[in-house]
Formats: sequence, C-alpha cells, structure tokens
Amino acid sequence: MQSRHSPSESWVLKRSGVIAYRSEPFDPRTPHHRHGLGLGIVLAAAVLLGFGANALSAHGFKRAAMGSASAATAETANLTSGPAPTYISFPSRPGPAALQARLDDLAKRYREPVGVAVTDVSAGWVASVDAVDSYPQQSVSKLWVVLSVFDAIDQGRLKLTDEVRLDQSDRSVFYQPLASRIGKDGYVTTLEDLVRRALIESDNAANDRLIKAVGGIDVVTATIERKGLAGIAVGATEHELQARTAGMMWREEYGRGNNFKEARALLPDAVRDVALKSYLDKPGDGASPLAIATALTALRRGQLLSADSTQTMLGIMSQATTGRMRLKGGLPDGWSIAHKTGTGPDWKTGSVGINDVALITAPDGHTYAVAVMMRQTRQGVPARLAFMQAVTRAVVAAWQDAHGGPLVKTQVAAVSSRSSSAD
Repeated sequence: MQSRHSPSESWVLKRSGVIAYRSEPFDPRTPHHRHGLGLGIVLAAAVLLGFGANALSAHGFKRAAMGSASAATAETANLTSGPAPTYISFPSRPGPAALQARLDDLAKRYREPVGVAVTDVSAGWVASVDAVDSYPQQSVSKLWVVLSVFDAIDQGRLKLTDEVRLDQSDRSVFYQPLASRIGKDGYVTTLEDLVRRALIESDNAANDRLIKAVGGIDVVTATIERKGLAGIAVGATEHELQARTAGMMWREEYGRGNNFKEARALLPDAVRDVALKSYLDKPGDGASPLAIATALTALRRGQLLSADSTQTMLGIMSQATTGRMRLKGGLPDGWSIAHKTGTGPDWKTGSVGINDVALITAPDGHTYAVAVMMRQTRQGVPARLAFMQAVTRAVVAAWQDAHGGPLVKTQVAAVSSRSSSAD
C-alpha cells in the first residue's frame, strides 16, 4: 500500500478528483486552465475534517463520522453502539535494561524519528523508544479490519465460508491483485479468501471489501473500542486514505489500471505537500507502537477473540509474504514470526509509513510483541531493513540473556553498524 490548513478562501473547486481553494469567485464559464492554482492550493475542508476528526488522543479515540446518522441502518447503529469501553492497560513494568539501552542506541544511530515497542507477552514488561506518539499505520491497519471480521464470526454474524461478491466499485488502489479478477459480471469469492489476501499479500481491494462485509468503517472503529484497544484507529478504506493523503477525493474510475497514479501525477507539488503534512501531523490511520504491541499481546493471550479465531488469525499472519527482510530478516533458525507490514507512498526524497509489527516466538515458545514504525524516512532501503533486523536481534539477545544462552551481540553490532552506515 501506498499511500490542513484553515481555509480562508471563498470556495472549493472539485476537478478531476483534486480539491483546491481559491480566493476569487468561481466562474464556470472560464476554462479550468485559466484559473491559476497558486499558494492558496490546499486540501478541502471536508477532506481535512474526514482525516483530522479521526486523530487519536493518548487515552482513546475520536470517532470520525463517515456518514450522517440518518443514513446509518439500524443494524449498523446496533453494531457501533454500546457501553463505554474499558481499555486494556498498557504495560508499565520496564523491560531488561540491556534491551532498553540497545533500542535507545539503535534509534540514535538511525538519526531519524522512529517508534519502537517490545513487550514480553507472558511477563508483561515493555522496552520502547518514542512509543506513545501516533504513527501512520498504512497496511498495518488491515490487522484491525480482520480482527473485526473474526469478532463478527465469533458473534455468529459472519462465517469464513460466506460468499462475497465484488463488483467494479470494489476496486481499490495500488497493490490489489484481486481486482484483476473482477469482470463485467463481478467476482464471487469467500470471506476466508479475502482475509487471507488482506493479511498474507496485503491486497487493498480485499481489505476494503472486508470493511464493507463487516458493516463499514464505523463498525471497525466500534470493534476496536469495544475490545479496549486505545490508541489505534483505521479511519478509512485504503482507497479513501490514499486519495486523501495525496490531496484528492476518490473516484470509482481511479480503481482501474493506473488511473489513480496518473491523476495523482497531475497534482501540483503544493497540493501534495500540504496533504501529506496534514496526514503526518494527524494520521487518520494513526496508532502508537505501544498501542499496537499491547494489542498484539492481548491477541496472543486470547483476550480479543475466541480460541479458534485467535488461532486462525495468527496462523494466517504467520504466512505473510510481505516484508521478508524487515523484522523477519533478523530472526535466527528456530524462531517464528506472525506479522503485518505497512508501506506508504514515496514522495520527493522520503517514504511514509514504513512499518512492521509482529509476534515473535522463541524456540521454547516464549513470545514477544514487537512494533517498529517510521513516520517518514529518508534513509535508503538497506538502512531501514538493517534497523528493523537489528531490533529483532536485540530481542533475541534479550531472550538469550534471560535463558542463559549464548549471546548474539556480535550479530547485533554488525547490523547496527550497517544501520548507521550513512554516517
């Protein structure tokens, strides 16, 4: 997956999915090319509110209204209402001093803001760096969509064997191999196929169709809240999120071929700059590394889903084909990983939302929840991968310290050296 300003201008123009402000009155008789888009170009207020209203506080959520209350069905209203949630507490006991020092050193050497959280699933401690700030999740948010699906299964509202139809309007953006199967008569598959595609391949069309199947983005948000997961939001479908991040409004035709990329390429840099800054300041899909590590810990402990659904979801996560050289690349033989990556858009000299979150399990079954998140990085891909692998190796070293096994300090130091090779 790839991927606000207070408006003082007098009108909003929507052309080719681009939203722009201008201070002069709009004359529809004037050809579009004669209206210069100057410094006043910014994202429309509707887009800004759609994103910003879903920003998170450190203690919970601000739910975004994705449609008017009058348009919501009674069923959806029932699914999104309920008593105030009791949030799962973040771990507060500090982790091993050696692990904390190692993470601090790795983050310092990376020379850009990064968020890292490592929790011991059984012992409950945490070691972290900048772990309470909200970071863009990008495709990491698919975890919470799938969590909502399995919650609906546990409630008896859905089954993995349910047939699901996709039509032309279900095309999404960027990586979506599923979309190639949608013909003029649509495409029918199962809920299980969509879940597997979303978690294993990170298929955006599969994710967006799952959101529809479960009842909409408000239901996903309500599920997150009801499970007591503070500091995590999804905010929008993939296609809506990526359009807003670029400064556009989604149109159905953008889901075909390269239409979205071609329309985005026509945007002035000023539009994309403002939209991206707004997204990074208050990501609609924001989550903190600590919130994610806490949620993964709760998932592994069986606190979020039934035993069957927990086992199935974790089993699918363990088959992920994305990010083989991120956290997974630092694992020695005998260790296993169930994870989800996130990869946002490249813009100018940087990349947005480069993430990997995981449950990493040692040979003896001891499990750690790990979240590594990069809001915006200008480091090259090798340095990013080396950093994530170094975090994994630091966790492995902490486990070996606790179990009296041989240390891997030499390996960790080697990766750390690579991660700081830009010095």
